[in-house]
Amino acid sequence: MTSPTTILLTGGAGYIGSHTYVALVEAGYQPLILDDFSNSDPEVLQRLQQITGREVLCQRGNARDRATLEALLTQHQVQAVIHFAGFKAVGESVAQPLKYFENNLGSTIALLQAMATTGCQKLVFSSSATVYGDPASVPITESFPRSHTNPYGHTKLVCEDMIAAQCAALPALRAGVLRYFNPVGAHPSGLIGEDPSGIPNNLMPFVTQVAVGKRPRLQVFGGDYATPDGTGVRDYIHVQDLAQAHVAAVRKLLAGADTFTVNVGTGQGYSVLDVVRAFEQASGKPVPYDVVARRPGDVAQCYADAAMAKAVLDWQAAQNLQSMCEDSWRWQSRNPDGYRKA
Repeated sequence: MTSPTTILLTGGAGYIGSHTYVALVEAGYQPLILDDFSNSDPEVLQRLQQITGREVLCQRGNARDRATLEALLTQHQVQAVIHFAGFKAVGESVAQPLKYFENNLGSTIALLQAMATTGCQKLVFSSSATVYGDPASVPITESFPRSHTNPYGHTKLVCEDMIAAQCAALPALRAGVLRYFNPVGAHPSGLIGEDPSGIPNNLMPFVTQVAVGKRPRLQVFGGDYATPDGTGVRDYIHVQDLAQAHVAAVRKLLAGADTFTVNVGTGQGYSVLDVVRAFEQASGKPVPYDVVARRPGDVAQCYADAAMAKAVLDWQAAQNLQSMCEDSWRWQSRNPDGYRKA
């Protein structure tokens, strides 16, 4: 019996990485996590074992450490890498830009070097819709010009360019660049979900923390955008759908596909207040809010044209806003303090 194909997940203990870990196991792969737990909790490993019924393969370490990467790629005969490791808070990137450039660019450079040295030739990169900056129109296609409105988005854009340059230099290297829109939701078991440390930077965990009583009110940043209700419009995608997109990307690359870049979203935009109302309905809890000043680096509306992902990966989002809210609430209500023990 042949052993399953090993896929390295840098930052694999994080929110999207942990859900992708489960999806890979279910698809018959052997995921291997590399994480330094600077932005995640080791408790997630126990939860992954509970969901999958098997011991979790995990190495504690930093994705900027090339020697660690080379050792893992070689020892485990890794066939593909999904590069999740990176800081991701827009506001923090504005306040601490060098922290973001050092970590996000440094880990990508180290990984590309390690892959070149060890001969690993398949890479899925966790990019972001922030590479479109403030788009001139919506929905956004992959051919839109790229720009950035904050240092976090700038790091994703530069990483995309580095990967493209390395693919051009090493024709055997193939990469799948996934530009995520706004991941929300949680695993239906309620065992894993989004667990931000400190004040959440994203809407859904903030909403869930207000509903569970951890925070008094939601702050809605900006009520004067040129959108139907004045609040920002985003394309929210269920993390379970996003995990399946990674499985599809890995499968495509291992089957010999050329390098590709696709949007990963639903193609549907929802305003902040749409999400608040849907969440109140799903949870039966009120979410009181105050509209405050716009946040620097934010854009009015941003949602995907998701046709390319369907054409290239034979993937499309299956879950709606209601299930995103229901799964987010199940996770938060069962884990009011996230992975930290109450």
